[in-house]
Amino acid sequence: MKKKLLSIILLGTLSIANCQLSMAQSAILHADQPGAVIPKEIYGQFAEHLGSCIYGGLWVGENSDIPNTNGYRTDVLNALKALKVPVLRWPGGCFADEYHWMDGIGPKENRPKMVNNNWGGTIEDNSFGTNEFLNLCELLGTEPYISGNVGSGTVEEMAKWVEYMTSEGDSPMARLRRQNGRDHAWRVKYLGVGNESWGCGGTMRPEYYADVYRRYSTYCRNYDGNRLFKIASGASDYDYEWTKVLMENVGRRMDGISLHYYTVLGWNGSKGSATQFTDDDFYWTLGKCREIEDVIKRHIAIMDYYDPGKNVALMLDEWGTWWDVEPGTNPGHLFQQNSLRDAFVASLTFDIFHKYTDRLKMANIAQVVNVLQSMILTSGKQMTLTPTYHVFRMYNVHQDATYLPLDIQTATKDVRDHRTIPMLSGTASRDQQGKVHISLSNVDLQNAQEVTISLQGMNFKQVTGEILTSARITDHNTFDKPDQVKPTVFNGATISGNTLKVKLPAKSIVTLELK
Repeated sequence: MKKKLLSIILLGTLSIANCQLSMAQSAILHADQPGAVIPKEIYGQFAEHLGSCIYGGLWVGENSDIPNTNGYRTDVLNALKALKVPVLRWPGGCFADEYHWMDGIGPKENRPKMVNNNWGGTIEDNSFGTNEFLNLCELLGTEPYISGNVGSGTVEEMAKWVEYMTSEGDSPMARLRRQNGRDHAWRVKYLGVGNESWGCGGTMRPEYYADVYRRYSTYCRNYDGNRLFKIASGASDYDYEWTKVLMENVGRRMDGISLHYYTVLGWNGSKGSATQFTDDDFYWTLGKCREIEDVIKRHIAIMDYYDPGKNVALMLDEWGTWWDVEPGTNPGHLFQQNSLRDAFVASLTFDIFHKYTDRLKMANIAQVVNVLQSMILTSGKQMTLTPTYHVFRMYNVHQDATYLPLDIQTATKDVRDHRTIPMLSGTASRDQQGKVHISLSNVDLQNAQEVTISLQGMNFKQVTGEILTSARITDHNTFDKPDQVKPTVFNGATISGNTLKVKLPAKSIVTLELK
């Protein structure tokens, strides 16, 4: 009995020790097989009139005691500048198809209030409208993406909005814009003709929406050298029929077609806590987020059939995690915390996006401040950056860089719902200065991993990096502890000739720079 007990103890001790051992992995970086340029728009953001994304998040008004720059929160403004946001989608989301843009222009004291019927019944004063949004984009150096009202708006309303924003001439809407203090037109490239028209945007059938798109888009004209990139309201995740019908009936009349995909436990009942979850929940989440690859491939296959020349772009303009709201907050405001788990969803998703940029030209995470998988959380004068923010900042070195295939040989793990996930994920690119960046994610919660990367066609002398990790996968940043999860310098990589060796701690995300 004593010997048996001793054996059990020894086995248990060995098991614990093994959990901390490094697992050896290998990879090949094919610098001699460069792919497409990774559009910076893959790192796009989304700002909807939802909860405190706009009011209290981006905008506090000029008279607020919160430090602001012309009404925009200065702390948020500076954080977004550091993020190098390439494109920002507004005003929705579901809100867009109930938004009438003329309510949000002119003197603020004369703007009518409105009820946000989609998101908690909040009363909004329309103090943040077209001028405020487009001026924000100019401050950030970001491309605006306007989501137009098809669900409850008229063709005339959308046509006049385009004229107001982009006409330099002596047209009625250009004169109205000048009366409101803006002489020159803004440059507006992206225009969404409706949002989720299969659901909150009108509950339409794809055949009906295809005709609606053709009608509305006809009257969205190009003014004075501003060419609109018109985006049709596309499918929700697995609705391949919607994409098929639009490709058949709209085709080249649209420049892009949208797609929405959320990593969510389910639509009925609890979606689960953002910060209280099991290891099994973590691995399941990564399995669900990685399923976006199959969804993208299937939509692309349909598009390739009808458009082999790849003239119509795929725009994944809503994606991210969706958990239960934080206790005590308005359920309609979708305010959720953001843990290290969410950071992994972002990194693994980018690893996938980079592979399909011959068709996938934009992605917009939901959302930029205080909503769903946000970059930033605010409360009054307080602000904190989320783990997802840090991944976006670490990964922005891949913007407009040339994709380099990274072939990783790694162990896998089976998770519930018949999904399998690799324990090591990564992506790589070469920027215009010739520097190579490699991002690696070790999703193993217990084991460190050592990976040896063969650098095909390259020979570098220096490697530097930074790492994002924390003691627990549930760790997150709060207003009291804003730096619980933040990047630090990474010294676990060495390079010799064309061989790179990297020691990745458990549950860590690393970006390396080779030069």
